[in-house]
Amino acid sequence: MQTTKYVIKYKLNGERRFEFAQLSSGSEEEARAALEIIHGDAGDTITDIKASKAL
Repeated sequence: MQTTKYVIKYKLNGERRFEFAQLSSGSEEEARAALEIIHGDAGDTITDIKASKAL
């Protein structure tokens, strides 16, 4: 499966953040799954997810 580097912009508990991840489609669902892996099961609120190809 081919992946592309994406930047995921989002809010974590209301604070604007970003992460880079290798995703295959860049869909919101795929980005959310990657963020849940990064942040674990800490009960944080992840909102306003937008994924776009990294430059």
